[in-house]
Amino acid sequence: MSVALGLLCSILVFVTSTLAAKPYVIVLGVAQDAGIPQIGCDSPFCLRAWRDPSLRQTVSSIALVDPDSKSRWIFDATPDLPEQFQLLKDSTGNMSNALAGVFLTHAHIGHYTGLMYLGREAMNANRVPVYAMPRMKQMLEVNAPWSQLVGLNNIEIRPIFDKTAVKLTEYLTVTPFLVPHREEFSETLGFRIAWRNKSFVFIPDIEKWQKWAASLPELVKSADYLLLDGTFYADGEIARPMSEVPHPFVSETMELLKNLSPKDRSKVYFIHFNHSNPLIQGDRKKIADLRKNGFAMAYKGQKIIL
Repeated sequence: MSVALGLLCSILVFVTSTLAAKPYVIVLGVAQDAGIPQIGCDSPFCLRAWRDPSLRQTVSSIALVDPDSKSRWIFDATPDLPEQFQLLKDSTGNMSNALAGVFLTHAHIGHYTGLMYLGREAMNANRVPVYAMPRMKQMLEVNAPWSQLVGLNNIEIRPIFDKTAVKLTEYLTVTPFLVPHREEFSETLGFRIAWRNKSFVFIPDIEKWQKWAASLPELVKSADYLLLDGTFYADGEIARPMSEVPHPFVSETMELLKNLSPKDRSKVYFIHFNHSNPLIQGDRKKIADLRKNGFAMAYKGQKIIL
């Protein structure tokens, strides 16, 4: 082998290994807390989804994978955790049950109840780190059946705090930040995942953007990728007053961000879709409008490399 060819091969190996070493996010689900179709739902779309498994959606969750350390973290333990953990194992090629931790956004059913599968009736996990804010931590420690997970050392709750980074590896951090949302049992968080000069923001649940002290346009500019609350597309989507379940409509978020550059708008992916949302129902016109405005929908199995 010539010196030049040998040098070229070395460069290719270095570049390939460098690319492969980048952490990445896997989308494990995109539905609102109750999944798609929802229990008791007899709308035309739900009836189709009951009959057609290809229309079904697991609850919103993501995983962070670090190839260097072979570590995996899940963000929100959903009722669909068994299926989602298997997807994570298949996607990474790591078929062990090793899990470096679980980060929880808040105490609504779609975001923490999957912890039950770490208990002795299921995986019987050993001290899986669960990162939680103070009220969320207390809720898990005091109330059964979650307290049993703590007592049997299936999980080990690690406290986290607003805007205080958690260092996962030398270059990989997760920073929680408080967002306004119904807080019957716990705080509600978004997360910023950062690796070197790249960052990824995850906000599956929030009330109207105007209730948050932060500026959404500035947040979009500051990050490389964002998964944002897309629960409902527009007002009048469900039979009850939508003020009872406040979320920013996708249509409102697009309007709020319309003056950003195409590059910035392309960073935004919507997630956490209610079964009533025409986007998740496959409404071609609404999906075309979304794409025309420069935005996208997250989808199960999607990989985003930091």
